[in-house]
Amino acid sequence: MYKRFFKRVLDFFASLVALILFSPLIITLIVLLLFANNGKPFFFQKRPGKHTKIFTIIKFKTMRDPKKDESELINQEQRITKIGAFIRKTSLDELLQLVNVLKGDMSLIGPRPLLIDYLPLYNEEQARRHLVKPGITGWAQVNGRTALSWEEKFAYDVWYVDNLSFYNDLKILLKTIQKVFNRQAMSSIEEASFAGWKGNT
Repeated sequence: MYKRFFKRVLDFFASLVALILFSPLIITLIVLLLFANNGKPFFFQKRPGKHTKIFTIIKFKTMRDPKKDESELINQEQRITKIGAFIRKTSLDELLQLVNVLKGDMSLIGPRPLLIDYLPLYNEEQARRHLVKPGITGWAQVNGRTALSWEEKFAYDVWYVDNLSFYNDLKILLKTIQKVFNRQAMSSIEEASFAGWKGNT
C-alpha cells in the first residue's frame, strides 16, 4: 500500500510544502543566477525515470555556458561561477528537483537519476534500479556516495528497490538531513566520472 499509494501522496505534499517554505531562497537564487549566468538560472537535462521513461530534470545552473572557443567538456571547473560553487557545496542545486517530485517524475527517496548515455552499460541486475522512481536522495547517497565504487552504488540502489518501505524512506531522509547539517552536503553522483566502472551487459 505504501509503495503503490502513500509514497506518492507523501511525495506530493512534502514537495509542495518544501517549495512553499523554500520559495524565498529559491527566488533569491534565481535572481543571483540570472546575473551570474547571463539570464539563464536553470539547467535542464533529459534523464531516465521509472522503467527508463525519459523526463526532464531541473536544477540550478551552476556553470556559465562555454565560450565559442571552448567545448562543453573542457574547463568545466573554470566555468563554475562563484555563486554556482556555493550552490553545489551546499547541494542547493538539487532544490529545484522538488518540482520534478511534485510533477511525479521523481520521488524524494530513490536511486539517483543518471545520464541516458549510461543505460546500455548496466547489467541486468543493475538495471533493476529503474523499477522505482529516481529520487533526490537515496540509500547509496547516505552510505558513502563518492567513497563507493559504482558496483557498490548500484548494489545499494537495487537493495532499495527490494526493500522499499516507509521505514527505510524515513531512515534515508533523516540520514540525509543529518549529513546536510554536518556540512557533508551530498553531491550529484551523475556528474562524477564513470572511470573505473564497466557495465557487464
